[in-house]
Amino acid sequence: MLSAEDGNLHNEDCGLSLEDRRLAAAYAPRLLFDRNEPFYPVRFGVTVLREGGASPSFRRRLKVSRPAVAAVVEYAIYYDYDIQHLYDLEHVWVYIGSDGEVADVEASFHGKYLKGLVRGRTNLSGTRASLYVQPGKHALSPLPEVFELLPGFAGCTQEEAGADGLIFGDCFHSLLASDEGIDRKVRNYLQTCRFTPSLNYDNWEYAHRQELFVSWDELFAEIPERVRNELERLY
Repeated sequence: MLSAEDGNLHNEDCGLSLEDRRLAAAYAPRLLFDRNEPFYPVRFGVTVLREGGASPSFRRRLKVSRPAVAAVVEYAIYYDYDIQHLYDLEHVWVYIGSDGEVADVEASFHGKYLKGLVRGRTNLSGTRASLYVQPGKHALSPLPEVFELLPGFAGCTQEEAGADGLIFGDCFHSLLASDEGIDRKVRNYLQTCRFTPSLNYDNWEYAHRQELFVSWDELFAEIPERVRNELERLY
């Protein structure tokens, strides 16, 4: 699970321009989900960086190195749930070359990030990279075998479901709070969502669903309300 670490990562620009929305749809990665996956993204918070600088939603700096790279599209992918907690934010970065081709792709992986293109770029079709999504946990990789090497890969979708309760990035600490009772409610709910990964993956197509693409600022404003609505539903 990845998240902004403090409020300084939130910028003040609001709304997603038509051009940025077009880029977001054109370069959106294909996400391959396990057939037994219980949770899918509900929003993509998009930022297009045409100059190098800090990511607005992840603790890192992004380079726009012309002429090789003309822009970086950051997708902050929000899920209401990870199989172990309420609130989940993952990321993909697509580097667009000056010729419009994909120069590079990176994807979040348990607090860090991986290269999103395999040797030979065989998981890239046109402007869209295919990335596998870890069952339940939503870390991203161009190779699904990586997930099975993680300690706790099986247990997190079974007996460890809901173990973390409500968890959220530091930038939401003034807007959200948790306690033992809340964590227990989340844990009890996620225990009902336990599943065994099939290890068979299907493409979840969403690039045409314009309602899923918003600016990071819009998503930042929406997340606390989504969390509160889920907590009301659980009670």
